[in-house]
Amino acid sequence: MNEPAKVGAVMVDCTDIDAMVVFWGDLLGLDVRARYPEYVFMSRVSDGGPALAFQRVPELRAGKNRIHLDLTADDPEAFIAHVVELGGTRVEDHQMGDFHWTVLADLEGNVFCVTKTH
Repeated sequence: MNEPAKVGAVMVDCTDIDAMVVFWGDLLGLDVRARYPEYVFMSRVSDGGPALAFQRVPELRAGKNRIHLDLTADDPEAFIAHVVELGGTRVEDHQMGDFHWTVLADLEGNVFCVTKTH
């Protein structure tokens, strides 16, 4: 039996790679680990987790992204305010029973979610 693959990085397509590196690096406390002309690899998003990486592409995002990050924060409202300060957008709030989450968008419209750390 083959050993299962591991996720090495979550790659985000973008047109302004430098702005995205600053935005996500600040939000998640990540450092640049490797930089190439069209790619930037950041540090891992958590111990043993994948790295976050960016790939420069010529076209803007079209439609809803099919994969997104679900983030947790001790104070989601403070986190959301920080996202907005960095140029991101609060898209919508959701409630399912006692579970609440907020959909946000980064500088290029890629959506991600945040909920309270449990």
